[in-house]
Amino acid sequence: MASIDLDKVLDKAWADKSLPEVLAAPVSALKGVSDRQGELLREAFGVKTVGDLADLKFVGWAKALAALDAAK
Repeated sequence: MASIDLDKVLDKAWADKSLPEVLAAPVSALKGVSDRQGELLREAFGVKTVGDLADLKFVGWAKALAALDAAK
């Protein structure tokens, strides 16, 4: 299982939260994602939380394509 440095991917206010809390958090909890960008994700794809973003099929497709490219 891959590890991740939460301080590098979460805004400071979310870095000490539990994983379930982070997954239920708005996408703006991710470092570099503004409230406005979070709103645009909600409008475009219905993404409201970090968990929703992780489950977004387009994210999965993009990751699969990147993995295929890396494997060549």
